[in-house]
Amino acid sequence: MQTTSLTRGLKTAFGLLVVGFLLFPVYWMVNTSLQGNENLLDTDWFPRDLDLGGYREAVDSQLPNLGTSLTVAVGAVAVCLAVSAPAAYGLSRTSLKLPGGTVFLTVLLITQMIPGIVIANGLFSFYSELGLVNTVTGLVLADASLGVPFCILLLRSFMANIPASLLEAARIDGAGEARVFTAMVVPLSRNALVTAAVFAFLFAWSDFLFALTLTTGSDVVPITLSMYQFIGAHTQSWSALMATATLASIPAAALLVLAQRYIAAGVTGGAVK
Repeated sequence: MQTTSLTRGLKTAFGLLVVGFLLFPVYWMVNTSLQGNENLLDTDWFPRDLDLGGYREAVDSQLPNLGTSLTVAVGAVAVCLAVSAPAAYGLSRTSLKLPGGTVFLTVLLITQMIPGIVIANGLFSFYSELGLVNTVTGLVLADASLGVPFCILLLRSFMANIPASLLEAARIDGAGEARVFTAMVVPLSRNALVTAAVFAFLFAWSDFLFALTLTTGSDVVPITLSMYQFIGAHTQSWSALMATATLASIPAAALLVLAQRYIAAGVTGGAVK
């Protein structure tokens, strides 16, 4: 009994050590944002004298960019779910007999291996012809291109485990495929849909490469790109930069906290029948 308690205590201590190590950058970001030092070497381990000047500067200059990032992320989520949910349903049901389904899944896996810079460079030429450079719509579609393959694979594995007898009963009652999908499959796939939405949001919210490549002006600037205005060749406003990073972390952190129980169920839901 004592050996078991000691083992559990050691495991707990090791887990806390790992978590502390992983969260230390977050603590240092918040700590630096509260001290107002422009030199990182002058930052204390604990914020003794709070200075909110960095947050005032961040709010004054970065709120529109936060709004842009939020609009792009929410739009990307909408596009991802609108495309991936019907596609995943079609690929998950053998009764629909979609031609080339296996080949399509293989292509989806291959797209996950393509470096983002390759996609971004290809999109820039395409966007220039369509007039989508420096537009929110362009960023929404670009960020959605990252989330759609992942969402399809995630939702397909979940929808494949929905009992076929439930869907067949709805068809016997006269429901068409569209009705079966909206009235049966979507409600049953709630956990997986929330999980897919969260990942799609995080993909778009944290995007830097598409924001850098597909925007050339100051009209549409996501927060991941705009925070670099605090770093120049000769001056660095570290407190404002860290304050901006802290503010930008709040929506993603809040979303993960609110959706964690759905994410756990959605990720594991397709693992077993």
